[in-house]
Order: sequence, then structure tokens, then C-alpha cells
Amino acid sequence: QVQLVESGGGLVQAGGSLRLSCAASARTFSSYAMGWFRQAPGKEREFVAVISWNGGTTSYADSVKGRFTISRDNAKKMVYLQMNSLKPEDTANYYCATTLYGLSRDGARYAHWGQGTQVTVSS
Repeated sequence: QVQLVESGGGLVQAGGSLRLSCAASARTFSSYAMGWFRQAPGKEREFVAVISWNGGTTSYADSVKGRFTISRDNAKKMVYLQMNSLKPEDTANYYCATTLYGLSRDGARYAHWGQGTQVTVSS
């Protein structure tokens, strides 16, 4: 059984920064690539970033590339998303999730999801 709990969301002004965290309960946490997705009201869920099982490889959506950084600490079973230069269009509920499909951007290939943490960026 895998449980994921996100934290770190909040309200921030445009141009500001937030760091999201995702705590995992899985014994086999280091077996999974980990991704971040987001969903804004009335919009479909979209891929944000993914990191390989050992942290050696990452991939980002074009909309966040150069502003967001995904990282992980397998010893602590944690995944992070550092978000800089935030824009109002980054406002969404952010979810972390596990996948065994490498650096997949397809949410259907993610098996376990957290409950999400809300990020609101004001203009």
C-alpha cells in the first residue's frame, strides 16, 4: 500500500516562490519514478514534472521549464517541487504520484496519487 501526502501549498504573489513536498509511505519508494501534476478549476489535469527512481533524470512541461525544479530524497522517501517565478496561471491543485513507467507524462500510467495541495498565485 502506497500513501502520498503533499504539503507546502499556499497563497503567493506573482514572482514569488513555493516549495512543495510529497511524503511517501511505500517500502519500495526508490523503485518508483515520481511525478507532479496539477489541475486548475474547470481544466484537465496536466503534467508538470517527473524524476527518475534515482533522481538522475528529470523532465518538465514546457510551461514550467526553467522555473520549477523537481528533486527527491530516497532515504527520507520525499519528493520536492521548487517553484520559482510563479505566475497566476500556475494556480492549481498540485498532486504527486508514482509510476513504474519511467519518465512518463501520461497520468494514466501513474498508480498512486496524493490528495493534493493548493497553490494560488495572485497577480
